[in-house]
Amino acid sequence: MLPGLLNTLRELPAYRGFRGALPGPGTALSVGGLPGSAPAVLVAALAEDLPQRVALVVTETPADAERWLADLSVLRGDGTRLYPQREALGEEEPHLEIAGERIETIEAVLLGRVRVVVTTIRATAERTRMPAAVAERRFGLRRGDAIRPAVVAAQLEAMGFARRPSVLDVAQFAVRGGIIDAYGFGMAAPTRIEWWGDEIISIRRFDLETQRSEGEIPEVTMLPVSAHAPVSDVTVAGSPLSVIRQSLLDLLPADTLVVVDRGVDPAEIERLWQETAHHLDVARRRGEDVPGREGVLVEPGEWTRLWSAYARLEIERAPVDHWFRLFPPEPVDRDLKRLARMVAQTPTLILCDNEGQLERLEELLGDGGEVPRLPATLTLAVGALHGGFVLPGLTVLTDHEIFSRARRVRRARRYRAALAAPGVGPLSPGDYVVHLEHGIGIYRGTQTIAVG
Repeated sequence: MLPGLLNTLRELPAYRGFRGALPGPGTALSVGGLPGSAPAVLVAALAEDLPQRVALVVTETPADAERWLADLSVLRGDGTRLYPQREALGEEEPHLEIAGERIETIEAVLLGRVRVVVTTIRATAERTRMPAAVAERRFGLRRGDAIRPAVVAAQLEAMGFARRPSVLDVAQFAVRGGIIDAYGFGMAAPTRIEWWGDEIISIRRFDLETQRSEGEIPEVTMLPVSAHAPVSDVTVAGSPLSVIRQSLLDLLPADTLVVVDRGVDPAEIERLWQETAHHLDVARRRGEDVPGREGVLVEPGEWTRLWSAYARLEIERAPVDHWFRLFPPEPVDRDLKRLARMVAQTPTLILCDNEGQLERLEELLGDGGEVPRLPATLTLAVGALHGGFVLPGLTVLTDHEIFSRARRVRRARRYRAALAAPGVGPLSPGDYVVHLEHGIGIYRGTQTIAVG
């Protein structure tokens, strides 16, 4: 996190004037003069200054959303959520990473546990039954709870978990006597729950590779895996909960501040509406079972009504209502002499991708001593942003811009899986196998044979 950078922005008269001019529900304010990653710094500062208010950052493309998420993670730590757009037309998202992140963000929004959400313009129009499934089926387990293992297993199956002999991936569970292994969305690691009779006596994490139990945890929360998970006959506004489809815009608080990134065009929703009709028609001709267009997307007129009801902060949308008058930094183009002159002229913060890059810059810009001493005007820090900018009294640079490299936004895989090594993992009837003596065959299962 970079609190000093946020404070520098707050000290600007333009920021104080901006705070007093924030848009109310149903109105928009366009801001300009925010090059590089300055818009992310602005949103991070607002998130701290308005801790009870949710900000929704809406971008044009998934790549832009990932860029915003990376910048805000540097500026705010782990307090920002991504709501990715689906990669398929139907209700079910085939990519577990995307499905899981969507479900986790929905849960955080429903419980009021998130202050900044990043998404795309397309994702704001996507309808899903998952909010109803999360609200109805989400449940927690604690050590000491009295509940039968069979009840928990039935709940997991109802939520879309796949029952397996052993848990090897996310969205799976396994039952062995009084022990249930489960790995669901929102879990930091796979979880092993052990019973004595009908009482839970321990909840521990375990390793997918070795299947060995690890540290004990006090509780675990189970989230639904599938939007097709059945829910009760509860009704909302006269409609069964099981058929209610909602968009992200339906779930957010009324005072949410929608931050509209550069390049976002609300007319994209109308184009998406028309393109979806074509794609669904093609899928039906192929014999696929696909939902109606109204089941997967918000109708453009309804979307406009929802969108227009929120306060909107539009980045660089003409005409600009409020100027910050920040500037892009002078290009360095790997010219270290030019960089040294820039550093000598004004206080400079250089953000590095990692410790190795920071140490390299210490050697290049230091005084040449055994322990390099940097100029008093220069600060190096780990936590690269997408692009630099110039504030009054401070120049912010990134090492990838200094050395003319593209910034690589890398996120660790959200859910782990056991390695697909030979001999690892259970066989299922119908699997092809290679027998040492008989060659290729099909596994049909096991059979108990009485002897004697």
